[in-house]
Amino acid sequence: VQLQASGGGLVQAGGSLRLSCAASGIIFNVSAMGWYRQAPGKQRELVAAINSGGDTNYADSVKGRFTISRDNAKNMVYLQMNSLKPEDTNVYYCRSYSYPNYHWGQGTLVTVSS
Repeated sequence: VQLQASGGGLVQAGGSLRLSCAASGIIFNVSAMGWYRQAPGKQRELVAAINSGGDTNYADSVKGRFTISRDNAKNMVYLQMNSLKPEDTNVYYCRSYSYPNYHWGQGTLVTVSS
């Protein structure tokens, strides 16, 4: 199983980034996918998730700014991040879940400067 996240970088506050996660080794179209983030010394937290049917949920802190989407034909999941804030600075991780297994990808660093 491989979840390859990309798209992180340095952006000014108010800017946008799109994270991508390429999945392989899983049955993607039946897997729930999610983006999590973790700041140093803090627990990893859910940012956004999308299930196999396309239903989504978001952390309150990103609602209205971030959008998660998936492309089952390409085994890809995306996180469009708009109106970025300095507090969005984190390492972002992609996760797949298909009962009873879940897998994590490597993180991609997002840095938002004020």
